Amino acid sequence: MSSKRPQPYFSRSQVTLVRGVWMLVTASLAFMTLFPLFWMVSIAFKPAAESFSSNLIPQSPTLDNFIYVLTAVPFIRYMTNSFLVSAAVTIVALFFHTMAGYALARLRFPGREVLFLSIFSTFLVSLPVIIVPLFVIVKAMGMLNSYAGLIIPAIFNAFGIFLLRQYYLSLPKEIEEAARIDGAGYWRIYWSVILPLSRPIMSALAILFFLANWNSFLWPLTITSDPNLWVVQLGIANFKSQYSASWNYMMAAATIVAIPTLILFVIFQRQIMDSLKTSGLK
Repeated sequence: MSSKRPQPYFSRSQVTLVRGVWMLVTASLAFMTLFPLFWMVSIAFKPAAESFSSNLIPQSPTLDNFIYVLTAVPFIRYMTNSFLVSAAVTIVALFFHTMAGYALARLRFPGREVLFLSIFSTFLVSLPVIIVPLFVIVKAMGMLNSYAGLIIPAIFNAFGIFLLRQYYLSLPKEIEEAARIDGAGYWRIYWSVILPLSRPIMSALAILFFLANWNSFLWPLTITSDPNLWVVQLGIANFKSQYSASWNYMMAAATIVAIPTLILFVIFQRQIMDSLKTSGLK
């Protein structure tokens, strides 16, 4: 009795055609993603008279735009403010979010699922919806025009708690049971067992939190009128007046601001993808 090999569902030409289509789609998406960055860098090196020219490569490239942004405007102060706010929010948020995620994943207490669903439901609420009551609360607490007003409201992030909870659910319970047999309590297990195992997901969240606060614009615009507290996004927007905009300066400032974020993403993109896969978000 002769055995026949199963015929493939697609011929080699069909597979090649499908791969070619997918490569074309991928290349198109990559082009649409990268072209605005190339255009931004191009305008950053153009003089003001050439800002609206259609050529991608500047005819008379200049560094005057960068020199103006870094010298004539306190842009270094804006970047320092953004770094302080972003770093503070990232550190404090990771500390509290890891505890909240561990409690929602491992501890059993009445109303745990209701609390988690309540936190998860905040995904449906965007900042513009709550910005007025949030402003009223911050004003009543005397935190307008202060670093506290920039940092404290930005600490809570439902996505971070959700991601950490999913990650902790994937960890084997035997590790915690072994620590509990050795006499460790909840805090000891959290500090000595859970946190060291959380380094991949914490690295990914640190990058996401830092970039989100580095690029924040609406909330700093709402509560800060003191230029000494402006962040980089407000500094960039300040180049635009009511009737005109210095696009060459704006693009130069945007290029300077984008460099740290691009470096962080290139270095830690593998940790971000691995953490998302581990947490179940594939």
